[in-house]
Amino acid sequence: MAKGGLDAQARQGYALIAPPFLYAALVLAAPLLTILTYSFLTDGYLTVVRDFTWANYAQVWTDPIVRAVMLRSLMVSALVTLVTVLLAFPVAYYVSFLVRPEKKSLWLFLITIPFWTSYLIRVFLWKVILGYNGVINSSLTGLGIIDEPLTFILYNVNSIVITLAHAYAPFAILPIFVALEKIDRALLEAGRDLGESRAMTFWRVTLPLAMPGVLAAVLIVFIPTIGDYVTPELIGGGKIPMFANLIQVQMLALDNRPLGSALAVTAMAIVALVSIVFLLINRRFLKVRS
Repeated sequence: MAKGGLDAQARQGYALIAPPFLYAALVLAAPLLTILTYSFLTDGYLTVVRDFTWANYAQVWTDPIVRAVMLRSLMVSALVTLVTVLLAFPVAYYVSFLVRPEKKSLWLFLITIPFWTSYLIRVFLWKVILGYNGVINSSLTGLGIIDEPLTFILYNVNSIVITLAHAYAPFAILPIFVALEKIDRALLEAGRDLGESRAMTFWRVTLPLAMPGVLAAVLIVFIPTIGDYVTPELIGGGKIPMFANLIQVQMLALDNRPLGSALAVTAMAIVALVSIVFLLINRRFLKVRS
């Protein structure tokens, strides 16, 4: 009876998870397998020749233009991640340690307000703010600080970093806040009782215990920014292409789906490798914390 009951429960469990599993396989696994398959095929004129080849990956890793775009994407993503986390940590720290408990939910609500609008609309707003006749240039010109509008605040790497850092700031604040909330305040009091200054207590106690949240924020920001297409196209003016823009050109403009697929698989492999490294680092901090 017990065994039959367990078998019945197992069947019920399988029946419960079968629909979402099939849905995930359909919308996630099938496209990924399709891209992976295309990356080993040969490009023909307006068609794909079903001949196995490594030439697409060889071109990805040997073409100097592809390498330059790849390095630029990694650099921009790393810079965006660094700026976002450095700006997010003080906000999360303030909400966790300095805001009264009954008002923390209000602050979290305010932090999530950017999610109310579309990501595309926020990008367009930054284009309006940083534009030649935008808010910044109009204000500085009206105040007499500058005679001519500034031209270096748009269509460059700086503007891309600013836009992406703003867009992904809430994603970085929330995991850091959760990690800070889990810190036992008695540990901080013990550090100060032992004669440590607030700065040293933060450095030796708060920051190490908050590192899992910081590393989570790094991954949450780094992974989508390395594949961002909209911001380099609009804020960069198409002059500073990143990996996603290169994939779009190969897939649509040049109709070279095998090479575009090889670029996409390479980007996913790089992201997976970086993610594994950070997960291993996070596991180390979790062991120290436990």
